[in-house]
Amino acid sequence: MKFKIKREIKVGVLVVVGLAFFYWGFNFLKGRNYLSSRRIFYAVYNQVNGLVDANWIMINGVKVGTVNNISFMDIQGRVLVQFSVENDIKIPRNSKARIYNSDVLGSKAIEILLGNSDTLVKSGDTLISEIQPSITEEVSYQMLPFKKKAESLMASLDSALAVIKYIFNESTRENLQRSFESIKITINTLEHTSFNIDTLMTTQRNRLSQIFYNIESITNNFKNNNSKLTNVINNFSNISDSLSRANIVKTINKADNVLKNFSEISEKINKGQGSLGLLINNDSLYFELAKSSKELNMLMQDLRLNPQRYVHVSVFGKNPKKNQYKTPVEGK
Repeated sequence: MKFKIKREIKVGVLVVVGLAFFYWGFNFLKGRNYLSSRRIFYAVYNQVNGLVDANWIMINGVKVGTVNNISFMDIQGRVLVQFSVENDIKIPRNSKARIYNSDVLGSKAIEILLGNSDTLVKSGDTLISEIQPSITEEVSYQMLPFKKKAESLMASLDSALAVIKYIFNESTRENLQRSFESIKITINTLEHTSFNIDTLMTTQRNRLSQIFYNIESITNNFKNNNSKLTNVINNFSNISDSLSRANIVKTINKADNVLKNFSEISEKINKGQGSLGLLINNDSLYFELAKSSKELNMLMQDLRLNPQRYVHVSVFGKNPKKNQYKTPVEGK
C-alpha cells in the first residue's frame, strides 16, 4: 500500500518554503546573507547622520558587511548600531568604526579603520566610534575663518561709515563748500598774479636785460681782480693768525678776574661791609656825616666872623665876658 501525501500538506510545505525563501531573499537584498558565517559588532554614536539598516560596512573600499540594526541606547539619546562583518577578516582592538558619506548624494556607510593592535576583536565587541564631517560641515568649518573676517570687516566698515557720516555732517559739508570756493578764489588770484608777472616780464624786459648785464659785469670784475681779492683774503688770514698768536686767552682771563673782583666788591658793598658799604647801606652814618659837616660849616663861619674869640693877644689877659659865643644864624 503506497503512502500518499495529502494535497494540503504539499501546499503547506510549499508555503513554508516560499516564505523562507522570501525572507532569505528579502534579507539578502538588504545585505544580510544568513547562509554565510558573520560576526556581530557594535558601535555607539551621538548621532548617525542618516545611517539606516543595510548600509554597507567597508574596509579599505571593500564591502565586508552590513548594518543590522539601529536603536537608541539610553535616555541621553545615544544611538547603538549593530553591524555584521565576515568571519575571515581580522580586526584589531583599536580599530574605529567611522560613519562617512559613501557618495555625493549623501548616502551613509560605516568604514572600519584598522588599527595596529595585536589583540583582535571578537564577535559582540564594541568598536570605537567616529563620524566623518559632512561636506556641508567641512565647507562650514573651512569658511568659518572667512566668515569671522567678513563679520569683522563689516563691523569695521559700519564703524567707518558711522564716523564718515558723523564727520561729513551739514556743517562739515558747508565748510567743505566754502573751502572749495576759497580754493577757487586762490586759483583765480594765482592766475591773475601769473598774468601780472608775465606782463611785468614783457614790459620790463629791457631793464631786466640791463640788470643781467650789470650782474655779468660784476662777475667779470671779480674774475679780473681775482688776484687782488686773493691778497685781501690773505691779509685777513694774516690778521686772524696774528690774533690767534696773541695771548687773548690771558687777557680774557685777566678781564674775568677784574670782573670777579669787582663783583666781590659790589657784593661786600651790598652786604654793608667796609666804609663805602656802611655809607651806602647805613643811613645813620650818612646823617652823622651830614651833621658833622653842618657843625664844621658853622664853626668855620664863627671863626670867620669872630676870630678874636679863638686868637687873642693881650697884655692884660682875656676878659671872659667879652666875645662870648653866639649861635650863628643860618644864611647870614
